[in-house]
Amino acid sequence: MALKYHRMLLKLGGESLAGPHGLGIDMDRAEEIAKRVANLKALGVEVAVVIGAGNLWRGRYGLEHGMDRSTADHMGMLATVMNALALRDALERQGVDTRVQTAIEMRAIAEPYIRGRAIRHLEKGRVVILGAGTGNPYFTTDTAAALRAMELDAEVLVKATKVDGVYEEDPQKNPNARKFDKITFLEALNIGVQVMDSTALTLCMDNDMPIYVVNLWEPDSLERVAKGEPVGTLIYH
Repeated sequence: MALKYHRMLLKLGGESLAGPHGLGIDMDRAEEIAKRVANLKALGVEVAVVIGAGNLWRGRYGLEHGMDRSTADHMGMLATVMNALALRDALERQGVDTRVQTAIEMRAIAEPYIRGRAIRHLEKGRVVILGAGTGNPYFTTDTAAALRAMELDAEVLVKATKVDGVYEEDPQKNPNARKFDKITFLEALNIGVQVMDSTALTLCMDNDMPIYVVNLWEPDSLERVAKGEPVGTLIYH
């Protein structure tokens, strides 16, 4: 089957790397993610990844103790780089050529984020993992993913989570909550969906960047997005 999307930006939460207790980096989980990305690459898809830091640090914990917001956010950016390095290692062991680029320069361990260089890596078949968010406080990794998707000329942004789409209510609180197969950006903003923050949604809406919300752990979910098959929830213009 022909691909619908040839270049994808994959947004992962830091929790996807976490162990059973939701904290730290579990290399078994990293290897599972690497296998899914490798399968996507095998289809011929160019893949960039933005990963969060929730398994290592959540800024709100610091804010609850009076920490400066910029300090808390910079700590989160550094935590995303740790996750990026762990995922790169797992991908390389799967035989996938991978580069880590960071919005905050740390040349001893990763390349600085340079748009043109990142695009060249993608064109050469390398997975590019983008760490340290946007490099600026007050912006989430969701917003970083939306920004990088636009900058790297991705055709779609895939938010891969532990839920299988967007619901009108929290399905954990209401098992009968209705799941949307498709929803417009304005509808998503109006109902206040929790899967992605409003800044990221607005940025994608303004630049006509479709978003798929899928369950990362559902078999073949990423491949089905690439092929244009119905999966998860599509947020569109």
